[in-house]
Amino acid sequence: MDSSLTGCARAEHFHAATPLLESWALSQVAGTTVFLKCENVQPAGSFKIRGIGHFCQEMAKKGCRHLVCSSGGNAGIAAAYAARKLGIPATIVLPEGTSLQVVRRLQGEGAEVQLTGKVWDEASLKAQELATRAGWVNVPPFDHPLIWEGHASLVRELKAALGTPPGALVLAVGGGGLLAGVSAGLAEVGWQHVPIIAVETQGAHCFNAAVKAGRLVTLPDITSVAKSLGAKTVAARALACTQELEIISEVVEDVQAVSAVQQFLDDERMLVEPACGAALAVIYSGLLGRLQAEGRLRPSLASVVVIVCGGNSIDGGGLQALKARLGQS
Repeated sequence: MDSSLTGCARAEHFHAATPLLESWALSQVAGTTVFLKCENVQPAGSFKIRGIGHFCQEMAKKGCRHLVCSSGGNAGIAAAYAARKLGIPATIVLPEGTSLQVVRRLQGEGAEVQLTGKVWDEASLKAQELATRAGWVNVPPFDHPLIWEGHASLVRELKAALGTPPGALVLAVGGGGLLAGVSAGLAEVGWQHVPIIAVETQGAHCFNAAVKAGRLVTLPDITSVAKSLGAKTVAARALACTQELEIISEVVEDVQAVSAVQQFLDDERMLVEPACGAALAVIYSGLLGRLQAEGRLRPSLASVVVIVCGGNSIDGGGLQALKARLGQS
């Protein structure tokens, strides 16, 4: 790749400024205005491109010659996309059971795909081993200050679009990168008083377990269908954020998350992952109203922003299979 082109690519960020849409259907359920921050329309399909794009650009400036990432979900696709934009080769290491759909998507971005081990932890060890090669850099899916710095851009866009702070902000937690980035962004724009409702599914609830224990907790296994929330241990920074901002940690059932995915598809004609369904379930399941009734949120909220985090690993057939597995017709 021409070095002047590479320089140009490095100068601009790779994420898009995403739409903030008012949802009539969700507003009716919530009894207040609900805005959707549509990260599902990012060029790499999820919010991950904000932080991972930023991380990859910074590594390129330092002379990185090859990027490696051990996520087959949104992080891996973001890393492969950023690598293609930078003209740097990428290797994505995935567990052996990864779907052909994901492998093809990564290869379509120009990445080399290696299948290693039965679970992500084994793929991660392989990626770390590859990253010891000269000029190779391992891309962390969520746990790095540059990742959080990149994700903070989402809040700057919210401030530009809304002007005044929302009454609450809803997001899903996996490894905690989005939570850490949004927390940093709220502090940056002077909105640190805005409560964050941080949602996980039961069986992928490492943040909630850590909040309750007051220390990091490693889950024995990920049993939730929301696989992209599947970190066994949350980033330490995410737990630290609970000391700095008002963060309400909540857990929903898989059934509620998948039901929210179907309802959102019907209401907004957008198909998202169960991980994103977890955040939407705060509205659809009535959890928002319960938090208000319990006095944990103000009884009247000016507006609520839900971060629609992404939908790479879902299609119509996948949604039907999830519903069948959970006994939903």
